[in-house]
Amino acid sequence: MKIIFAGTPEFAASALAALIEAGHEIVLVLTQPDRPAGRGMKLTPSPVKQLALQHGLPVYQPEKLRTPEAQAPVAAADAELMVVAAYGIILPQTVLDMPRLGCVNIHASLLPRWRGAAPIHRAIQAGDGLTGITIMQMDAGLDTGDMLSIHEVAIAEDETTSSLHDKLAICGGKAIVEALVDLPLLQAKATKQPDVGVTYADKIRKDEAPINWQSSADEISRQIRAFTPFPGATSVLNGEVIKIWKAEVLRAAGQPGMVLSADKTGIVVACGEDALRLTELQRPGGRRISASDFIAGTQLGAGSQFNA
Repeated sequence: MKIIFAGTPEFAASALAALIEAGHEIVLVLTQPDRPAGRGMKLTPSPVKQLALQHGLPVYQPEKLRTPEAQAPVAAADAELMVVAAYGIILPQTVLDMPRLGCVNIHASLLPRWRGAAPIHRAIQAGDGLTGITIMQMDAGLDTGDMLSIHEVAIAEDETTSSLHDKLAICGGKAIVEALVDLPLLQAKATKQPDVGVTYADKIRKDEAPINWQSSADEISRQIRAFTPFPGATSVLNGEVIKIWKAEVLRAAGQPGMVLSADKTGIVVACGEDALRLTELQRPGGRRISASDFIAGTQLGAGSQFNA
């Protein structure tokens, strides 16, 4: 099948790799323009662009696709289908209508739950036990199109956004390849999304990182796991903003944010309900280290206070 692929991050690159391996003809790759990244803030191509160039695929990087001029390369590609995965740029109806079979999206949730930009983060943050991949026929709405196939993925108790992302990326690649085996049949049997159970996964903001120790240990644990690897859950200790990467829920009580104990097994901090044993932390400018290494370099003991 002649396909235009539109995507930007690693999640999308996994799907593009699966399509290439399956033997589909990728006639054009759409991805966002190179962005500054790293300590030197050098312009860096997206993971999708890097993969496309490795395979000698034509790449197009418009800022937007609103004008006929911007849309011209898409029309000229004369594709049968566009596959979209975490592209990050709105596709106008004109573009959605260009391929003969329309545009299909690989979405990292069980729609209609977690429509929007950050479905993996929000599923973990909410304490969901199940998520997955929805292959969807795109329309002009925000993840509102008819569903072609659904693939469930369990969320483990210690799941982070990083680990769940990798599971869903693999699932998404397999799901789109399976869907293209007989796409017209799937499109004929497409299911409308139910009106019940709609939720929206807002984009993750850096100002969500600070921990509110008045919250329950379970809520804070989910925040820590949802914000791994970005933006990282934070708390202030001795005037430093500390990132907290791993923690375990404990049945203990005390003033929220207060250190109840600190030893080689971890730093136990009281929460609004129960407590957390912090086992991996990071100082500003440092690397992620174990709690025992953190304690060795910090004046920390029972009664020390973490603040938002």
